[in-house]
Amino acid sequence: MSQPQSSHTPEAHDAVEAVVPLMPVVLPVVGGIMMFLLAFIAVSMA
Repeated sequence: MSQPQSSHTPEAHDAVEAVVPLMPVVLPVVGGIMMFLLAFIAVSMA
């Protein structure tokens, strides 16, 4: 019998693990952009 192949190897690049260290920077920047866009839409519709 052959051993089952493991899909998770130590060399595998995980996208989630690559993004997690950037979260303290990415979340406030994206939040600020979203607030600016929502305010711009609200002012332009008023």
